[in-house]
Amino acid sequence: GTGSNILSALQDLFWLSKSKVEKQLQIISVLQWVLTFLVMGIACTLILMYILCTDCWAIAALYLAWLVFDWNTPKKGGRRSQWVRNWAIWRYFRDYFPIRLVKTHNLLTTRNYIFGYHPHGIMGLGAFCNFSTEATGVSQKFPGIRPYLATLAGNFRMPILRDYLMSGGICPVNRDSIDYILSKNGSGNAIVIVVGGAAESLNCTPGRNSVTLRHRKGFVRLALRHGADLVPVYSFGENEVYQQVIFQEGSWGRWVQKKFQKHIGFAPCIFHGRGLFSSNTWGLLPYSKPITTVVGEPITIPKIDNPSQKEVDFYHSIYVDSLVKLFDKYKSKFGLPETEVLEVN
Repeated sequence: GTGSNILSALQDLFWLSKSKVEKQLQIISVLQWVLTFLVMGIACTLILMYILCTDCWAIAALYLAWLVFDWNTPKKGGRRSQWVRNWAIWRYFRDYFPIRLVKTHNLLTTRNYIFGYHPHGIMGLGAFCNFSTEATGVSQKFPGIRPYLATLAGNFRMPILRDYLMSGGICPVNRDSIDYILSKNGSGNAIVIVVGGAAESLNCTPGRNSVTLRHRKGFVRLALRHGADLVPVYSFGENEVYQQVIFQEGSWGRWVQKKFQKHIGFAPCIFHGRGLFSSNTWGLLPYSKPITTVVGEPITIPKIDNPSQKEVDFYHSIYVDSLVKLFDKYKSKFGLPETEVLEVN
């Protein structure tokens, strides 16, 4: 009767309200990460400098003293926090797109690994969510494997930001850090390297599946020196979440980007996503497009202390072929036509 109709209406209102709240939490979770990516390092540095000029200068001085003492921690595996990796905010972050992690093969805990992540995208959203948080269940899918997402070493010179990054298991993408993790941290470690780096980010745009890999061989040499197996990883949808202005080769815009990339380590991109309050306006929020990260079959790599260029080239070619096969096998499952070809530059 009337009572049941009123109860049904109240239930509908309750679920609608819950849905709206969850959507807002998803937006907030992604926004905080985007702002962290873009401004947290600079903001924390400026705030620290300001505090040094106030009556609270002793607090900043103590932190700086501790920073000097702790300076090399990022190079030695960092300071991972399972509590931070399991924050509920990351589950809202995952569901905004949504982001999924697909396992295709088991990984032995007696081996170490280098994951080659492709493509870079604008911010590497899939790489962060899958390997620096537990939102997609990486520890459950690969029990006994500790993932370390490698990023620009300059980020670890920024106060507060460095500690935030380390808590998620993020490490500098330099030789000292990778050597330590693969040689002095036991087995079961997986270094996740976004191989294409800044150069690849300049070409990422919706509808294009392109990787910068043809001449990127340093990660293969590292794998050979440590006997770490190589694992190709492709993230379908990573390029779909932002629109970018692509400057053609030879243009002034591309010249500026390459200069930044050469001297600073990153390339400034002109991009946009959706607005904070509407998907029909421009803003910094990425578009809510699905991102599916597929972890491929590991390639067994021998340990060679001083690999020759011929050996590096041989295993690099195997890796490229494995990545292309991974892309071709799963492309139709995640919305791409059978005719789609992975562009390897």
